[in-house]
Amino acid sequence: MVKGLLARKLGMTQLFNPDGTTTAVTVLEAGPCRVLGLRTQERDGYSAARIAFEPVAEGRVTQPHLGAFKKAGLDPHRHLVEIRGYDGLEQGQELKAEIFAAGELVDVTSTSKGKGFQGLIKRHKFSRGPESHGSMNVRQPGAIGATDAARVFKGVRMSGQMGNERVTARAYKVVRVDADRNLLLLKGGVPGAKGALVLVRQSTKPVKVAKGPAGKPNTRKV
Repeated sequence: MVKGLLARKLGMTQLFNPDGTTTAVTVLEAGPCRVLGLRTQERDGYSAARIAFEPVAEGRVTQPHLGAFKKAGLDPHRHLVEIRGYDGLEQGQELKAEIFAAGELVDVTSTSKGKGFQGLIKRHKFSRGPESHGSMNVRQPGAIGATDAARVFKGVRMSGQMGNERVTARAYKVVRVDADRNLLLLKGGVPGAKGALVLVRQSTKPVKVAKGPAGKPNTRKV
């Protein structure tokens, strides 16, 4: 079973550890969410749960969605997402931050910050050219194709729009769960700006342990 819910990114802060060090965390307002409906293997060919987030006035949702909410006996909600493999729920059930526990690993999906039109160095991490001895190609891309093709192939890394795209970051550690205020504190920075909508799901892929130069596991904490 893959559990999950929708949340709002409130920002970042830091927590002090017993040894005096600090840990940077992202604060998420997780839910409360409502289960609008369930997909079953027998009827739909797959199992999933439809999760609704943030109640809103009836005039702010489409008529098909409004009909689905009325059929389920729920108030209209602004956001609706379907999480596959989420079993063991009932229609109308409320989901809060307490479905996760400290120490768990979660995957987060959000819209990254938009950076506008950016060049190669910022967008693709290209190295710059020499800045002296008459060089006129300090921040230029260099060759973008061969002579024989006489054209630029699709997919060549160039300048363009950066950010503002759907991003999934994996294996975030849940540092703390505040059930009273419905908050999740995740270690590190989560994609998206303040107030961004974030989908938090239980991590499913195994975490690869990086090895050091001697072949020993890296001591870096997850």
